[in-house]
Amino acid sequence: MDTEILEDLGLSNSEIKTYITLLELGNTTAGHILEKSGLQNSVVHRALNSLIERGIINYVLEGKKKIYQASDPEYFIQFIEDKKQRFQEILPELKKKQSFSKKQEVATIYKGIKGIREVYFIMINSGGKEYNTFGGGPVTAQIMGFTWWLNLHKRRVENKLPSRQVFDESVRWGGKDIAKNPLTNIKYVDKEFAQFQETVISGDYVAIAVFTENPYAFLIKDKHVADSYRKYFELLWKVAKK
Repeated sequence: MDTEILEDLGLSNSEIKTYITLLELGNTTAGHILEKSGLQNSVVHRALNSLIERGIINYVLEGKKKIYQASDPEYFIQFIEDKKQRFQEILPELKKKQSFSKKQEVATIYKGIKGIREVYFIMINSGGKEYNTFGGGPVTAQIMGFTWWLNLHKRRVENKLPSRQVFDESVRWGGKDIAKNPLTNIKYVDKEFAQFQETVISGDYVAIAVFTENPYAFLIKDKHVADSYRKYFELLWKVAKK
């Protein structure tokens, strides 16, 4: 089971393992959790105390024994909503502080899968009129997971952002599923043009995501640069085929 989302919510590996073990066992003692999880005694107790403070698990006393119980997994939906609401409360102040900056960086490097995710989130929320991409090959699905790409385009469509994209023939199998989305047009070039990187243009932004063993991405905010890349995209679009 992929538990990365629980890490994104701030849980440590030991907390995740303790919580899942408790889900599997049902109401039980720390000793049984310790035995099944394979974690050290001190690690389990730290995780239990932390999870109790977060409201993710609770316990009752049976004599002198603590019997632990995991909260329903649906609790995390409310947990996320609470975090979202708290963030919305401070967002205006954060935006205000951002406006104090005299000059924003025009080029930034993002490292790792999480960094690439953040870059694509920026691109689909850039306020651009169209989302254009070219490049990328099978390695993009291997590193990010094809489901992640499908969800990205679902969110793009929810933002009412139309796209034109140029893939190579080696990923036509995935392009067919992405093309089922509305506001989506895809063309293809020969598979020999498969790349380790994908270039994305939207609004005044250009992103170049490099999908190597240690993935990273460049994000550039410059209208002139974006317009130049857009011209190159239009040339590719003319020669690419459906």
